[in-house]
Amino acid sequence: MLDAQITAAILGIGLAGAILYLVRRDHLHGPFAAWWLFVAAATLILGTFPSLVIWLGKLTGINYAPVLPIIIGLSMVLLRLLKLDIDRSRQERRMRRLTQKLAILEQEIEQLRRDRVASANKTEVKPN
Repeated sequence: MLDAQITAAILGIGLAGAILYLVRRDHLHGPFAAWWLFVAAATLILGTFPSLVIWLGKLTGINYAPVLPIIIGLSMVLLRLLKLDIDRSRQERRMRRLTQKLAILEQEIEQLRRDRVASANKTEVKPN
């Protein structure tokens, strides 16, 4: 049992170290880093204190307590995936709107150029 606790502690600390490294190198930003640091802390705490898992299992009515961290982990992954899909949908919508606005602006610029050329042609005095 002690080996599992040591392994969980090493995994939690290693994950936290990797997160902090990625934040320091500017590869991972605030809210994402906080989420992953929470995962690292949960790994460390639930792995180091197996009696906490048993207590939470009894509290939630789960007969086989070791499955609780798996259920929690899968639930967190599903929530994270949902948030990523929401963010991606928002970004795609913004990109589509920006593309439409850019097309409108390009059309207006082209129309202004045509108007300027047309007015320049009208004001030119043609020799007879």
